[in-house]
Amino acid sequence: MGYFAAFLFDGTAWAPADSDEIEVPESEHWMHLDIHDSDLTFVSYRPVGAGTGVCYLGFTPRTYFDEPTASAPTDVQRECAALADWWAGWRGGATDAERTAMAERLRPYLAEDEEQPEIDPDEEDDEDDEDADVFVEVKTDRFIAALELPPFRNLDPA
Repeated sequence: MGYFAAFLFDGTAWAPADSDEIEVPESEHWMHLDIHDSDLTFVSYRPVGAGTGVCYLGFTPRTYFDEPTASAPTDVQRECAALADWWAGWRGGATDAERTAMAERLRPYLAEDEEQPEIDPDEEDDEDDEDADVFVEVKTDRFIAALELPPFRNLDPA
């Protein structure tokens, strides 16, 4: 069984959260993480800017559940730009160059709607796999660090 947890960033700090219902904080900038079975993290954020306010780490629901209607098609470039704007607003501003650099930094973390390679735990080659490629909570930790947000995994999940 994988790791399941949800956390809410209210613009200042992380707190355990409900996976099913986001209690919107009063802060203008917030982010909700819902880690599902160590394979998929649902990321919701506000304000959304030019993005949808939703992106995924690990797999997208369409890929993970092998169901095209499980989520809207993803536009990773759009969400990276929107997350860079979110980051700039949260920190009180950024230049265009800083926003572009942040969008590029976030790009490797966001999942696309494409087949992900299957991982066979019995194959010897997989022992060299990067932990972030196997456990989405590791990728989520790194995504949060890339956004320069405080760490969240020292909390007990809700």
